[in-house]
Amino acid sequence: MASCTLFPGKEKRVLDGHPWVFRSDIKKTDAEAQPGCVVKVYAGNGRYLGQAFYNPHSQITLRFLTHGKEAVDGAFIQNRVFRAIDYRRLFADLKSCRLVFSESDGLPGLIVDAFGDVLCVQFLCLGIDRFREDVLDALTEALHPAAIYERSDAPVRELEGLNQTAGLLRGRMPERVEILENGVRFLVDVKEGQKTGYFLDQKENRAAIAPFVRDKEVLDCFTHTGAFALHAAHYGAKAVTAVDISEFACECARKNAELNGFTQIEFVTANAFDYLKEKSLSGPCFDVVILDPPAFTKSRATVDAAARGYKEINLRGMKLVRPGGYLVTCSCSQHMSPEAFLNVVKDAAKDARVSLMQVEYRTQGRDHPILPAAPETQYLKCGIFRID
Repeated sequence: MASCTLFPGKEKRVLDGHPWVFRSDIKKTDAEAQPGCVVKVYAGNGRYLGQAFYNPHSQITLRFLTHGKEAVDGAFIQNRVFRAIDYRRLFADLKSCRLVFSESDGLPGLIVDAFGDVLCVQFLCLGIDRFREDVLDALTEALHPAAIYERSDAPVRELEGLNQTAGLLRGRMPERVEILENGVRFLVDVKEGQKTGYFLDQKENRAAIAPFVRDKEVLDCFTHTGAFALHAAHYGAKAVTAVDISEFACECARKNAELNGFTQIEFVTANAFDYLKEKSLSGPCFDVVILDPPAFTKSRATVDAAARGYKEINLRGMKLVRPGGYLVTCSCSQHMSPEAFLNVVKDAAKDARVSLMQVEYRTQGRDHPILPAAPETQYLKCGIFRID
């Protein structure tokens, strides 16, 4: 097996448990190392560090698989898939959850989401792409899905020297897949929906709003396909206004509402920034405001601009909440830390001249586990605050 040696001192992050090594940290690599292969990794002083996927085309050149010396082969990958699924069996509905979460499950670059009897997979790095048949065999053996569909149409693949790709890999599937989340029915477009078709990471956070929405008037901004809005209706909201800039998204949300028989939801196609600004001029008019926008930044360079965007919507949202009501505010921007996002919310409260009581400050669901040594694996923030 080929090997890589790091510059002296660059092993510290690895020893602390981080699974990535950047190109600039590598002193030398054996000539026989091929892109996508598994290599042994050594510290500058010769200490053995483990085995990792190697790809010189990527800034993240090494992605650790193990700190041991066991063979990294098809059986190794399959056992990691089985281990990830067994973890979810403890608490999750395997028909509606993330089954594999990349580095957090010791499978760099692999995402697997379950929607009913259909599995949606993403192979996002070259190393795991070379084990795709082993992954598919393991998923088939463990879960016997009706279909496995690939959604590796993500730009990150190009950073790995791979083409974006999507398509049916095994079985047969319908145009829409129905799932049940917290008692609410949703139709998921695995083929054309964003990322893998539906955002499962907010599942536990959507359940957490139950005590605060019963018999209340609720505003859900950036509703997308209606997940928070439908949960509010399911938990007894008197009236829900759901806003999204995409008419297509609103139409999907309407179909989901009809599927559940909810009649108290009004869907509005509008720019949420503009809607919040216009509504806030009239003063408080909702008991609960939910803000779940898409990521405002994809890099550290634009974090300040993203913070301004988050502050704007939170300030406007707070002004719309009646005294004693609640704000549910989220950020899925990986580069904005939980502390930084909380500071943005606090600054917005100061400018809105309201006081906050923190009810909960949550993160992604347990099916999206976090590695404490790798802050990148914790990306979702969800705060529930009482406004006074």
